[in-house]
Amino acid sequence: MFAILNGVRVLDLTTIVLGPYATQMLGDFGAEVIKIENPDGDLFRTVRPGRSAKMGAGFINSNRNKRSLTLNLKTEEGKRLFYQLVETADVVVHNMRNKTALKLGIGYEDVKSHKPEIIYCGAQGYGAAGPLADAPAYDDIIQAASGFAHLNADAEGNPRYAPTIIVDKVAAHQLAFVIMGGLIQKIRTGKGCCIEIPMFEGMVSFIMIEQFSNQSFVPSVGGTGYERIRSPYRRPYPTKDGFIALLPYSTKHWNEFFNLVDHPELTELEIVKDPVKRSENIDQLYQKILQFTPTRTTDEWCEILGKTDIPHTRVNRLDDLLDNEHLQAVGLFEEYEHPTEGSLRQIRSPFTMRGVEQSDDLPTPCLGEANLSILQELGLDVDAIKKLEETGVIAKGSEL
Repeated sequence: MFAILNGVRVLDLTTIVLGPYATQMLGDFGAEVIKIENPDGDLFRTVRPGRSAKMGAGFINSNRNKRSLTLNLKTEEGKRLFYQLVETADVVVHNMRNKTALKLGIGYEDVKSHKPEIIYCGAQGYGAAGPLADAPAYDDIIQAASGFAHLNADAEGNPRYAPTIIVDKVAAHQLAFVIMGGLIQKIRTGKGCCIEIPMFEGMVSFIMIEQFSNQSFVPSVGGTGYERIRSPYRRPYPTKDGFIALLPYSTKHWNEFFNLVDHPELTELEIVKDPVKRSENIDQLYQKILQFTPTRTTDEWCEILGKTDIPHTRVNRLDDLLDNEHLQAVGLFEEYEHPTEGSLRQIRSPFTMRGVEQSDDLPTPCLGEANLSILQELGLDVDAIKKLEETGVIAKGSEL
C-alpha cells in the first residue's frame, strides 16, 4: 500500500466488481476504505471458488486494504450510524441505482446536508439524464448495449461477450480516476462534488476513441469502425508448432520484418514506405505476415524477432502467466497468509512508485470484521453494539 491518500476516508457501499475494484485501488494508494455491507454481505462473497462461504476468490481479489462494517440502512439506527460516519469521511461511493439510493435516504442531497464538502460518487448502468437512468445493468448487458459484443463478433458475425468482465473493470478505473480528481478539487477549493460514472457512457467512450473514426468529422466522411482492428488477418499468426503475436507498426518495423524474411524488395512498396497509405492498406500487409510465419517454430520466431525492435510475444495461456519469467522477476504474484483463509496468492497493485512510503496490504476483510472497532470509534460501547446485533442493524461480527 502506498502512502499517497493517507488520511482520506472512503465510505464504500459498492458491491460485486465495479465499485470494489475501484475502491481497492484507492486503498492501495493508502486511503482508509470502510466497506459498508448489508448484514448478508456483498453478493460477490459467495461466488466460487472459495474455501469458506463468505470469501470467494473474486471477492478476495477485489477487496484488500479495506475494513468491513455491516449496516442495515433500511433501519433508522443503521442510517443514523451511517451519517455519523459520513461526518468523518471524505468520499461516499455506491453502485446502486439512483432510485434505490434515494429510497434509502442516501442520495447526494441527503448526504450533502450532513457534510457539504463530501465527494459523492454513484456508479450506475446509465446516466441520470437519460431515459434508461434507472434500468438494471450488469457487465454483460453493457457489453451488448455499448456495441462491444457486436465488435467482438465471431467469424459468422454472431455477437459475443468478452471472456472477462471488461465493462466492470473499465468503469472501475474510470471511477477510481474521477474520485482522485474529486479529492484534488477538494484540496484546492475545500468544496465537495457529486460525481456520476455510468457504465454505458463510460464503455462507449472507451470503445469509440478509435472506433468513432469517420464520424469524428462534420459532415461525416463515412461510418464508424477502425479498419486495422477489423482486418481478418489481425490475429496471432500460425507457426510450425503454435502461434506468435507480432506487430510491425512503424516504417522501421516493416522494413526490419521484410528484411528478416529475405524479401527486401517489399520495403519499396508505397504501402510500406508511406504511413498514410500503410494505414489505408494495412489488411494487405497483415496478410503478407501470414505468408511467412508458418515457416518457423514459435521459439525460432521469438529468437530472431528478439534481435529486432519489432513488438512480439508468444501466445500465453492464463496458466502460463504464473510461471512467466517477467512476471516472476517483477513479483506481480505474491503469497501471503490470510487470518481466516490460510495461504493465499494475490496479484499485487501493478503500480510501482519510488520516493513514496509503503506499507503492507491489509488482507481482504471477513464480513463485519471491523464492526466493533469502527462503532467504538463512533462512541458506542460493547453492550450497545451487541444490541445492534440483536436487532439486525448489524451482522454478528468476529470481534464480539
